[in-house]
Formats: sequence, structure tokens, C-alpha cells
Amino acid sequence: MPAHPQKDILLVTLNSTYQHCAFGLRYLYANLGGLQPRAQILEWTIHASPRNVVEKILSFEPKIVGFGVYIWNTTEIFQVVSVLKKVAPHLTVVLGGPEVSHETEKQAICQTADYVIKGEADFLFREFCEKLLIQNEKPEQKFYGGALPDITKIQSPYGFYTEDDIKNRIIYVEVSRGCPYKCEYCLSSLDKLVRSFGLEQFLSDIESLIRRGTRQFKFVDRTFNLSVQTSSRILQFFLDRVDLGLFLHFEMVPDRLPPELKELIKKFPAGSLQFEVGIQTWNPEVAKNVSRRNDYGKVRENFKFLSLESGVHTHADLIVGLPGETVKSFGAGFDELASCGPHEIQVGILKRLKGAPIVRHDREFEMTYQEHPPFQILRNKDVSYSEMQQMNRFAKFWDLIANSGNFVNTTEWLREQSRTREDKSFFWEFYTLSNFLSQRFAETHSIALQTLLEALWIYLTEVKLQDRGAVRDLLLSDYMRDKPRNIPNFLRDGLGDTAYQLHQKTQNANSAPERQQRHMHK
Repeated sequence: MPAHPQKDILLVTLNSTYQHCAFGLRYLYANLGGLQPRAQILEWTIHASPRNVVEKILSFEPKIVGFGVYIWNTTEIFQVVSVLKKVAPHLTVVLGGPEVSHETEKQAICQTADYVIKGEADFLFREFCEKLLIQNEKPEQKFYGGALPDITKIQSPYGFYTEDDIKNRIIYVEVSRGCPYKCEYCLSSLDKLVRSFGLEQFLSDIESLIRRGTRQFKFVDRTFNLSVQTSSRILQFFLDRVDLGLFLHFEMVPDRLPPELKELIKKFPAGSLQFEVGIQTWNPEVAKNVSRRNDYGKVRENFKFLSLESGVHTHADLIVGLPGETVKSFGAGFDELASCGPHEIQVGILKRLKGAPIVRHDREFEMTYQEHPPFQILRNKDVSYSEMQQMNRFAKFWDLIANSGNFVNTTEWLREQSRTREDKSFFWEFYTLSNFLSQRFAETHSIALQTLLEALWIYLTEVKLQDRGAVRDLLLSDYMRDKPRNIPNFLRDGLGDTAYQLHQKTQNANSAPERQQRHMHK
């Protein structure tokens, strides 16, 4: 007998890391109605053993097992489903999620499962379970779908975040679904309208989460600042409680920041707000190719405001591989964006999301993608495979050095150094460094901080031929910035017997994640 109660319905997924939790499964659970007592949410990470996952699933003696499938877990869940159907073919396995909602019939994972629910399944999953468990009927079709749910009738999932979730994991929230923009690389371009939850109920739910100890909120709305009235109300709500040490993450439309929002934003303490700003390309022709709208003048103006008049941590996105974008034009866009002063620039490689309209460019621009997750672009007419590989490494090393906040002073030194170049390009200055690092490290993951520090020491002293004492001071100003550390041997020469002391500013207490806090140090 199992050590826990038997459950007829299991809601299962594999998260990318432990700190992430399955927002979608909590929605499904919240909307199961009378079936809720017969259901259980089970979560692992993608590193879990498929056999162990199956063993745990079977210990609940379920009748229906529903899997949430996303681009980051489709391979691992396919392995779990394959084992499950071999050892327990009597179980009904149903899939849902964005990765199986489009081009569904062609996918091996969908062929292996019994059923697939396409699209938003808040009500469809309950209907499916009622048909099997209450009406004792099997759906006639394998691929199950329906109209979008009435968002005003969806039951809130927020009460189903556990105390462990609140203490250790990212708490996702949303006040709307959909996006009015038609950017062709994004699945949100398929939405025909933006639908909003009731604001009063939403704020009541957030108040409950705050009372339970939640201090970090990540909004998954695609365009949080679309409705100025709604976003102003939400910001004021959090501003009234910000002295609790809150940290709030929003995805923002980059060219839409009216005066009333600016006035509210200025009142938040440094480190309490993070804005994810999707630029994607600074090339107007490329933006036109993918139906992306950006008023670049407004973008510059808004970044200037955020940098000079607010304490917002800004995270801006660019995409490598868009149709019509060369490495040279990407570099020019990178330089434009870097001059705006975001704290982080996320350099992403284009992914071919199933159902995204960008496939219309495949022939003209010779868009070639890998066939397995994460379905990244391999080459196109304007960027060769070798160049794409170099840009992959650029993105990784940029993240390790600049975005991480571990090398704020060194990154700024590289920026200053770029001004002495003939092309004045920060992108090409860092590109040269990334090529050097690529030759030292066969892989870009699992590079220890001290190992990276030593590589920077060699690059700056032996390649850039900088004064060794000045380089040592520069690197130590970064390495010792967060906390006292033992100085590695390669940086000890010339220090003598005197202990190396650095004066560190005391931070105000807040709930900003450690990475964001590093960017706040001056």
C-alpha cells in the first residue's frame, strides 16, 4: 500500500530548476471543482530519473496522469511518458502545455500519450477528467481542444502555493493573458486580444500571499504596462507595502512609459523593481520582417529615465538569428542598446517555437533550426553556422561576465576600452574577449568563478598588455566586492604582506535576488 492517499488524478511536470514551480498546474488544480480532492500536484526538475518519477507516480495508483509540457522539458517528459506507458499501459496519459498545442500530430511524445489537450486547459482538463471518471466515457478524439476559457470564471491558483513555495521558489502571478502585438517569433502573436482578470480579486489574492510571507513576485503578463490604469493601480498597491522588502518583476513594452507611471516608478526604492524590456532587434528592417513595433526614440528616452531617475533594475532582450539580421547589424544594435544603460542585456538565440508565424521566412532567409529542443536556429542566409556558434559563445560569456554582476568593474573597463577602438564598438570589444575565452574553455558551462577570474587576468595582462598592478586592482575590486575571499595566488604578486582591503558599501535590506543586488553596488 502507498504511504500516502491514493489519487485518481495526478498533475505532473518537470521544472527547469527547483526554484521554478508549475504555475499552470496550479491553475488546473484550482479549477478541478469537485474532483480536486481526488487530485495531486507532483513536481520534479528535469534532472530527475525518469524511472524514479514513474515509480513515484505509480505509488499514487492514479487513473489519469496529466503532464505539463514546455520547451525546456519536452525531451525529459517524453522519457517519463515512454516508461510509464510501457509499465502501466492501463493508465490514461494526457498532455498539455504550449509545446504540444501546435503541430501536435507530428510529435512523437503526442503519439505515445493517450490524449493531448491543446491551448488553455483551465476548464478543458476538468471536463476531460469528468468524462472519464464520472461519466465513464472516453473522449472520441485523441486531440482535445475548445474555446478560450472565460477569464472572469477561472478560479485563482494562488492559494495553492505552499509554504515551501513561498519560502524557496519564484512566485508567478498574472493579471492578464494575451498580447496585442504580432511579433512572429512569439506564440503570443497568435492571441487575438488581451483578457484581464478581475483586478479587485487579484489584489486580494496578492495581499494574502504577502501576509503569508511572499516577498518576490514575478508577473508573467506579456505587456504589463499596456493598460496604464491597471498598471498604475498595481504599482500603487505594491508601493504602499514596499517597506516590507518586496521585489517585483514585470515584462514591459519598451516604448510605453507615460508620465503617471514614471511618477510611481520614481517612488520605489532601489532594487525593488525589475523591468524585463523586450527590444529583440534595433534594426528597423529586421523588426518589420518579424512584425515587431519599436519606437526607438521613445525607447532611448525611457531607458534614460529609468537609469537616471529611478532605482529600477533593467533587463533588456536581444535575439540573434532573426531574418535579415547580420552579425554586424546585431552588433550595431547591441551597441545602441548598451548605450542606453540597462543593467543586463540578455542575448538570446532565436528558437523556432511550434506554431509561431516566423516559419513563413524559412525559404526566403534559409532559416535552419535544430530538430530537437530547444529548437535553436543553426544558420540562415545572413549568419553562417560558424558565426552562429560564435554568437552562442558570446551570449554565454556575456552572461557569465557582464550579466552575472560578478565583474561589474571589469565590464565597465571593457566599455571604456571600446571607446579607444576605431569603430567605438563595445560589442566587438567583448566579441574579441569571448573568442579568447572560447579557445580556453571547450564548454561554456560549469566554469568556476576563480577560473574565469584567472582567464580574465591572462587576457588583460598578456593579450591587452595592461599594467599588471592596475589589472590586479581591477579584478580584485570585483572579486572582493560582495564578500571577503581568499586572494588567489596569481593575484598575490606585488601585494606584499599587507592584507588587501576593499571598502564595501552597505546595502539597504530588500528582497532583490543576489544577482540583481550585485548590479546595485557602486
